[in-house]
Amino acid sequence: MTRTSETTAMSAGQRRILAVMLVPMFMSLLSVSIVNVILPDMQRSIGASNSAIQWVLSGYTLAFGVFLVAAGRAGDLFGRGKLFVTGVSVFALGSLIAGFAPDPVVLNIARIVMGIGSGLLSPQGVGMLQQYFHGKLRGRAFGMFGTIVGVSVGIGPVLGGGLIAVLGQEWGWRSAFLINVPIALAAIILGWFWLPKSAWTGSDAENKKSGGSRADFDPVGLVLLALGTLLVMLPFLERAAGAWIYALVPLGAIVIWLWVRWENRYARRGGSPMVDMALFRTRTFAYGASLTSMYFVGMPGVWVIVALYLQNGLGFPALEAGLMGLPSALFAAVSAQVAGRVVLTFGRKMVVLGVGIALVGVVCSALLVLAHEGLGISIWWMLATLALTGMGQGMAISPNQTLTLADVPVEYAGSSGGVMQTGQRVGTAIGIAIVTAVFFVVQDLAGYGGAIVAGFGFIALAMVIAGVIGIVDLARGRSKEGQVAAVAGS
Repeated sequence: MTRTSETTAMSAGQRRILAVMLVPMFMSLLSVSIVNVILPDMQRSIGASNSAIQWVLSGYTLAFGVFLVAAGRAGDLFGRGKLFVTGVSVFALGSLIAGFAPDPVVLNIARIVMGIGSGLLSPQGVGMLQQYFHGKLRGRAFGMFGTIVGVSVGIGPVLGGGLIAVLGQEWGWRSAFLINVPIALAAIILGWFWLPKSAWTGSDAENKKSGGSRADFDPVGLVLLALGTLLVMLPFLERAAGAWIYALVPLGAIVIWLWVRWENRYARRGGSPMVDMALFRTRTFAYGASLTSMYFVGMPGVWVIVALYLQNGLGFPALEAGLMGLPSALFAAVSAQVAGRVVLTFGRKMVVLGVGIALVGVVCSALLVLAHEGLGISIWWMLATLALTGMGQGMAISPNQTLTLADVPVEYAGSSGGVMQTGQRVGTAIGIAIVTAVFFVVQDLAGYGGAIVAGFGFIALAMVIAGVIGIVDLARGRSKEGQVAAVAGS
């Protein structure tokens, strides 16, 4: 095989790795978006209170976010294949328990187990894409990952509404969890046979093979980061506890600051830190991680307030409300594929353009609501405005992931991917808490129409900030290239 074909065509082994990785990752992301639609039927079925049912959402998200970086580092050290199969197995167990849960307590425990499984498997997927794909093929692989993200967000509400429509209230919501079990079992079996041998050994095994000492997992760093993430995320997921709970946010920030100090000190003493802080001195990683975190402060809130507006404000049934996001998912899937093929040609310009297109879609959606409320224009035109947002998302998310991790050493691929995903989870938790608070406050003053417009306004602000981060990165990159050229010329 020539060098040209090596950079343009995936091998059979690479295609098998993608199949094993992406299906379970789609499954874990789907479990976030599908729950919003099935919550009312779930609540009636098991007699859950509002606070109890809230933990179906927050328990999963918390466990997911807290385990990401530690699981990524464990995969780097001990083998990404091992952690991936373990994560899929834990996720399947949680899904099985959730599907047959007799009461809210069992359901919430099951959702926490599912979140742990997602936290274990997700960084392994990112790490393996970084390990086994290079150059343009890595861009294509992350393009497929972007497709998974976009489709899972858009198809979740449609699938949840469809299951309830076909199977009824009781087994509709239960099947939304049980459907994960056969998919997970297939992924486990294929993982054993299709993942390469090197996926089952990490830097720990390689170090011992060469006569070195056993790798260091940095347990203190693990505990500090997990605790800091928990303290920052919890207030935004458990808002019913009262205003006092927000005091945990600065406490969490202090713990994360202590974690950074510990990691630097640990590295100076010759240890192997959970996250190499030098990563944050790499421009592409620092700006890319910041951009994606801010983007996720805004974008996930779109689907929450659209569902609230359509179902509560306009009386749409769950299935019809879910269909509103379907074109967005399709456009995100297509644009992510195209962007993945050309990301190395256009670089961060494509990411900024994607954020801009998504921002235009959000603004157009807000204007459409105003036109619907004031002029009676059909709200179904939102299919088009949200499709524009989906197109921008596909152009932004997967290319940004490719560029952000481009300069990260493979031995830190899992932990760095976990850092990025943790930023996304924290950003999502904070963003949804703020946008729903804005929605409900404005709803009392100006009704559902004013509420969703205000919510779109907050989302647009977050996306503007994400775009500015990308523009600054572009400017810094051009400045550095100019300095290099000047030195070379002299």
